[in-house]
Amino acid sequence: MGFFGKTVKEKTGGFSDVIRCDEQDYLVWRWHPNAAAEGELKRDTAIRTGSVLRVKSGEVAVFVYKQADGYTEDYIVGPYEETIKTKNFPVLSSIIGLWYEGDTPFQAEVFFINIGGAVQIKFGIPYFDVIDPRFPDFQVPVSVRGTLTFQIEDYKAFVTCHQLRTFNLDNLKTKISDLVCRYVKSAVTNAPIEGNIPVVAIETKIDYINQKVEANINSQISETFCVKVCRFDISAIEIDKTSEGYQELKHITKEMATRQAEANMLNYEEQLRIQRQEGQYAQHMATRQTNIGAYDAEIRGQVGIAGAEALGKMGENGVGNISLDGGQGGGGGFNPMTIMAGMAVGSAVGQNIAGTMNTALNPTQPGLQTGMQSATPSAVPPVTPPPIPTVSFYVAKNGQQTGPFDLNTLKVMLSSGEFNAESLVWRQGMTEWQRAGSQGELAGLFPPPIPQ
Repeated sequence: MGFFGKTVKEKTGGFSDVIRCDEQDYLVWRWHPNAAAEGELKRDTAIRTGSVLRVKSGEVAVFVYKQADGYTEDYIVGPYEETIKTKNFPVLSSIIGLWYEGDTPFQAEVFFINIGGAVQIKFGIPYFDVIDPRFPDFQVPVSVRGTLTFQIEDYKAFVTCHQLRTFNLDNLKTKISDLVCRYVKSAVTNAPIEGNIPVVAIETKIDYINQKVEANINSQISETFCVKVCRFDISAIEIDKTSEGYQELKHITKEMATRQAEANMLNYEEQLRIQRQEGQYAQHMATRQTNIGAYDAEIRGQVGIAGAEALGKMGENGVGNISLDGGQGGGGGFNPMTIMAGMAVGSAVGQNIAGTMNTALNPTQPGLQTGMQSATPSAVPPVTPPPIPTVSFYVAKNGQQTGPFDLNTLKVMLSSGEFNAESLVWRQGMTEWQRAGSQGELAGLFPPPIPQ
């Protein structure tokens, strides 16, 4: 593709021409009369009487002619095909008086501008150093390749920006490529700081850098060159992995990643340990709540046994014995303190044993049912009422039934993440497992939805 391309091969004979462009791949192309090359004719800007103008769709024909105050342009947008006459070609009305030797009504340069096609530029930036801000001592060489595609959108602004008579497409492509390379290099260099991107991983961040560059160059290219960027693509970002800077930085970052992974694993294991302990405690509390009656009886029995053992030891040591003959030590007589201590311990032991036996034999009737009555009413312990019924649910975990758990235990499990509104639960009276959030007894455990 170049500024000048193939010339029109069609010859019309006589003094008339067909003004058209047969180029397939062009941005700006200049027409010459009678298929002549530039400079071949004495007056290659001569527009002959009766010439036909043909402008295809996606093209604009620009007539550039000289007047007393400078050059003037007139535009014909395709599709258009007409014989050049004053009545249908407005430009003639302003230049009809410019006669040259009687063989043409006027002279003008004719340019065709392609507004329907696009031009693609390939750019490449050789290796340049990029520094990771965390490790400023290591410089890593990076190179970038890509393409940019543009087209003419505002053809009048384009003509004003570029002198058609001296326009060269290669020069335009070079200028655009230089601007793009400058923005790409800046984006890649700043990516580790602005995007928190490790240099060793910058090859994987093409999309991020592509967006950063594209946001800046679109307006800049449009303002500077009066063309529209259709597409911008960074095809590759490459690191010189044989460089000393890359090797050192890779080694350091690998060690850091290993230490971080180990720290994350230890933290994860600690979280699992805490969850297991909380789950075991919650299950233990649920079991105690379910069997509170048996647990109470066991404690009372242990107290009774301990008291009996204490009395036995007191007897073994001679504590509380009555000596009528004075004994060998001469300490005959009663020991009041010993007797009072024995009575106190015996009373406590008796109360605990009586309460335990009463609960075990007949928890619904007050008093002892052994046929023996206490010496005094105060010796009979007060009747302990049965435990208050609690609502307990079984919870499905990993396809297994666990529980049952009361509301307090479920609240603990909810805080530890072992239980939520979507957990499946069941209790006596239910025909099937259901979501916890749908149970009225559990409604207080879950916060209501946030109003919209």
